[in-house]
Amino acid sequence: MTGDIDARVSVAHDRSTDPGVLFELASDPSARVRAAVAAHPEAPAEALRPLARDRDRDVREAVARNPASSLANLLRLVGDADRWVRWAVAANPACNTRVRQQMVKAQDKELRGLLAEMPALEPDLAAILVEDSSPEVRERLAAHTGDPAVIAALLRDRTVRVRKGLAINERTTAEQRSALAKDSSPDVRATLVRALRLDEADLLSMVDDRSVDVRRSLATSAVTPPHIRQALEKDPDESVAEDARRYRDLPPADKSAASKPAASEPAASEPVAPSRPGHRRAAGKRFPGKPAR
Repeated sequence: MTGDIDARVSVAHDRSTDPGVLFELASDPSARVRAAVAAHPEAPAEALRPLARDRDRDVREAVARNPASSLANLLRLVGDADRWVRWAVAANPACNTRVRQQMVKAQDKELRGLLAEMPALEPDLAAILVEDSSPEVRERLAAHTGDPAVIAALLRDRTVRVRKGLAINERTTAEQRSALAKDSSPDVRATLVRALRLDEADLLSMVDDRSVDVRRSLATSAVTPPHIRQALEKDPDESVAEDARRYRDLPPADKSAASKPAASEPAASEPVAPSRPGHRRAAGKRFPGKPAR
């Protein structure tokens, strides 16, 4: 307790440290020490409570990430003035229905976007997000939801990027994918053929798609069956035919790289809070182009 800062940080990190010692370290003058206590999985509630109000945002963020944090702390921190603290709450395994009910009402669209990506999102909250004012939030909901009613509603969304979200959603049914294969936007159709397996009838119709970009995407997609790609080798547009022939001759590793979705398409995976400055995700993942804090 009287050692240098590094020694006190080490004590605060130690899983075997007594809860009473952690409580004392929670009022340490060093923010590094307090942050270590805030992240400790066995930190007592008496220690985490004041740290949730700490003046240092890194300390509050550590509390927001800690699965041991109480519901009261998470409800407080989901409304924190610092966005990184708010986003950390969304990644906390202890984030429950009560917290998500606060998230859906947040002015922070990134926070609502993280909510939209949650795999076990409550139907009533998903229904609210279907009408969200932000196309980005609706797009992220479209890419992750498995709720048939939500998917049906988003299929009618007038914003192309929202329907593109559905076009990479592996939880869509064959019938829903067939509807997307007939979408009015070539961007949606091109995204669909790069991302998801389609029924034979849909594939055959897209061999003759009116958009060259759609046919080129079909020609270079890793999920396109060989006989469909072979048909595209005779496409009237030479660029499509050349792409189909070139893709056929590529090594397997190069085929995978050639058919990757465009950078703007979201990944249909479990939501993860964005990285801190210096460890930020590459463009094309979540939160592209966010300014450093």
